[in-house]
Amino acid sequence: MTRITAVTAHDVRFPTSLSMDGSDAMNKDGDYSAAYVVIHTDDPAISGYGFTFTIGRGNDLCTEAARQRGLVLVGKSVEESVADLGAVYREIQSDSQLRWLGPEKGVVHLALAAVMNAMWDLAARVAGKPLWRLLADMTPEQLVDAADLKYLSDAITRDEAIAMLTELAPTREKRIAELTESGYPCYTTSAGWLGYSDEKLRRLLQEAVDQGYRHVKLKVGANVDDDIRRLGIAREVIGWDAKLMIDANQVWDVPVAIDWVGKLAQFKPLWIEEPTSPDDVLGHAAIRKAVAPIGVATGEHGMNRVLFKQFFQAEAIDYCQLDSARLGSVNEILAVYFMARKFGVPVCPHAGGVGLCELVQHLSIFDYVAVSGTLEDRVTEFVDHLHEHFVDPCIVENGAYVLPSQPGYSAEMFDESVAEYSFPDGSYWKSRG
Repeated sequence: MTRITAVTAHDVRFPTSLSMDGSDAMNKDGDYSAAYVVIHTDDPAISGYGFTFTIGRGNDLCTEAARQRGLVLVGKSVEESVADLGAVYREIQSDSQLRWLGPEKGVVHLALAAVMNAMWDLAARVAGKPLWRLLADMTPEQLVDAADLKYLSDAITRDEAIAMLTELAPTREKRIAELTESGYPCYTTSAGWLGYSDEKLRRLLQEAVDQGYRHVKLKVGANVDDDIRRLGIAREVIGWDAKLMIDANQVWDVPVAIDWVGKLAQFKPLWIEEPTSPDDVLGHAAIRKAVAPIGVATGEHGMNRVLFKQFFQAEAIDYCQLDSARLGSVNEILAVYFMARKFGVPVCPHAGGVGLCELVQHLSIFDYVAVSGTLEDRVTEFVDHLHEHFVDPCIVENGAYVLPSQPGYSAEMFDESVAEYSFPDGSYWKSRG
């Protein structure tokens, strides 16, 4: 029997602020970072890798919280743990002393995501499957047993979730075959960071068009005249047939959001993303009503499944943008997918951060195969940053994610990258003085 011998956590930071990659109206100088977790076992051939995402200072807090979260795993049987990841999730989450610091939000919840992402990676590696395939091969009952449905019975029940999964189970392989041929559609944010010059914006937009993208997102919200000029450039380059999305990253109050989006409506954006506080359900509902037919999208800062429940129940969003490293890993993400299916809201996951594209490709593929059964109004984010640091990087061709084929959750970083960019003692940060 193989046992977990240690759980290590690493503060890894990349200096993206130097090139303004990731810059937006709220976050102007982020250094894309990961609280990176490795689950070690007494078999050197078996490990699990996971992380949560931050943008610099404070990543050390997430890293330490992840180390604390992982302590309970040491000594456990790998075989027994991966056979019931719902039970592992519930045990880690039930630590009342750490839970008090949340509960189910903030640093301790990010840490839960990092550790459980590593556990799901471990499970997929033990099974010899990419994570999306591991999930697609699970029965409806197994998936629902793994999901965190606590506090959700007024929105979705266990029986409802099993029924919707059972309905699509016979045709899963058909959809897998389709995605093997076409890939899963994605949009690019790489051209639209707010700190880029107009010249760089125009060049990157043209590159996106040449690469086959039909969906492009731009950051907005710092200056309305700048937004009008930049969106004008975007429409010149991508035309009016392609989809254009805009993202304010939470900077507006509700009335400001309604007024500002009205001034940008001439460019026919598909959605306005994070127009106000990510916790303001009723504010999003008011904005949605006022700016229609422009859609409202949010979720990358959605702290837990209960907040998403409220967004769905209040009919406050048109697009659900769950985040693979903010929610409590696959266990909580499954619950959000089930609710989104019931309430008819397409899930278009957030992936603007180091490693997030590697993770969300698995989730989107699984959603189409087993939960939603449709690609209508669904497109997943892609940013072309930092993939070279991953052992199994995502691949995008013609504006679509190619199905991952290697076992795991695509979360493993190269040892050399971890050594170079660990903060503050990695070789890169030491060289910065």
